[in-house]
Amino acid sequence: MRQAFNGNGASRGSVLGRVRVRLPHALEVDEELIPDDAIERELARLHAAVDTVRTEMQELRERLHGALAHEVGEFLDLHSLLLDDPELLQGLDDLIRTGHYSADYALRLQRDRIASVFQEMDDAYFRSRIEDIDQVIGRVHAALHRHEGELKGVAGDILVTDTVAPAEIAQLQAQGVMGIVTTTGSHLSHSAILARSLHLPMVVGAPNVVLQKLNDGDTLMIDGASGLVVLEPNAEDLREHRGRVRDYKRERKQLHRLRREPTRTRDGVDIKLYANAESREDVAEAHALGAAGIGLYRTEFLYLQRSELPDEEEQFRAYRDLVLGMTGRTVTIRTVDLGADKADRTGLALRDEPNPAMGLRGIRLSLARPEVMETQLRALLRASGYGPLRILLPMVSDRAEIEGVRREIARVSTELRGEGHAIADAVDIGAMIEVPAAAIALGSFIDIVDFLSIGTNDLVQYLLAADRINEALGELYTPLHPAVVRLMRDVIRQAQARGIPVSVCGEMAGDPVFAPLLLAMGLQEFSLHPGTLLELRQVIRAHDLATLRGRCGSLLRARDRAGLERWMERCQPA
Repeated sequence: MRQAFNGNGASRGSVLGRVRVRLPHALEVDEELIPDDAIERELARLHAAVDTVRTEMQELRERLHGALAHEVGEFLDLHSLLLDDPELLQGLDDLIRTGHYSADYALRLQRDRIASVFQEMDDAYFRSRIEDIDQVIGRVHAALHRHEGELKGVAGDILVTDTVAPAEIAQLQAQGVMGIVTTTGSHLSHSAILARSLHLPMVVGAPNVVLQKLNDGDTLMIDGASGLVVLEPNAEDLREHRGRVRDYKRERKQLHRLRREPTRTRDGVDIKLYANAESREDVAEAHALGAAGIGLYRTEFLYLQRSELPDEEEQFRAYRDLVLGMTGRTVTIRTVDLGADKADRTGLALRDEPNPAMGLRGIRLSLARPEVMETQLRALLRASGYGPLRILLPMVSDRAEIEGVRREIARVSTELRGEGHAIADAVDIGAMIEVPAAAIALGSFIDIVDFLSIGTNDLVQYLLAADRINEALGELYTPLHPAVVRLMRDVIRQAQARGIPVSVCGEMAGDPVFAPLLLAMGLQEFSLHPGTLLELRQVIRAHDLATLRGRCGSLLRARDRAGLERWMERCQPA
């Protein structure tokens, strides 16, 4: 019997498939004691499950590449750290050895023990990490019972669940899952962002009743644009679905024609679209789509999932190949931005920071490890001899940090020239504006930077005190907040007054919905995932820039999210 539900569209696309329900994860395991002679066997069973999960995460990490590796990698790296935590592992062993508990019950006890500690913490960041603990424990528990029927995605399935981790989404799509419906989450969540980059239809925030009404094998239709979910669709629903599919295919075909078209507004103003990248595949796609260059090249991938730091030659070859791959277009390379949330295995990033999101990361880590910074700067400067290259500094908060890096660049440049290397006469140095202090005190250091890049992902979460990875804060973490809009406008205005190029490189830049807002504030450079470049180009070409900028005053007067959303609705092209 047909039933319709309304959620929130998170990733566009209309799909029809079979229901696969996954009920909310809860490790409900009854107490089970084992005899003395079964302890070693139970320990071996647990260790084998842990090894299985560790191997699965490593294999997934190796299969991912480019921007997808960056999005999913943060979670996989964090979960790998949790899985290797001596306190977690030793606690499980002790529960089995001394308590004579089964591996399943030991997992439940250890999960509850760690969760209670986290829940008592004053720090919201750590309280929000309980979800990660649940996902890691859940993976191990599933591995213990893999023979009992592991939930896998099957071609033609639409997964219906309470929540889905970003790391799962790539696996599910590879298995043929056609769409996802969750009862929690936001269209700005990490999972939703990843689904959009993969063009996997997704509806979030569906009513909890869907988990009670739907059964495995039911026919389901979802519209990732409107958030409509229909159980056992009727003939009219199917006709509408076919129409949406035709429209979407037509739209993709039209977008393909924009590959060689300029990114130019209706009133003739050229806008620069740069691509975010961290792999050769990303660079090739950016080049093919006519990107103005690389606006953000993440260097963390050279450090992750390895036991030794990359040397100068390895880094130099990677940066040189990037510059050569863009055939004369500007390449912006960000210095390493590691932290406990993007942990490496070399010991460079600290593992036990109280609050890693605000810890020793970005430029702070580089300045604290001068030998690591010197190696990277030598490689970057050597690569500058092969084409236009800019250096971007992450997590800047004051003038002294930039001055410290500039002094090191001057010293290393002299040294390299003395060694006979042909480096560029001058390399532009830019600052990422992602710490609110940097945005507020921009006037104190704007004279010593050559360009700026606004990192909206971190800027929003720091400004609003809302962790962007915490699904429970999905409605709070949003760039549609007057404080965010006004601070970004102030940064753009100051940069333009100085004649300094400024771009936006966070997820906000790649979402076409926000394009009118950013253009109205004066932005003329975007840096985004290559997968959404053509959609953004299409939106920009449909707008009149002078009209949008004439409406900037009313934009800045918006008093809340609803006001900003109304402004965006009024600015849709005719």
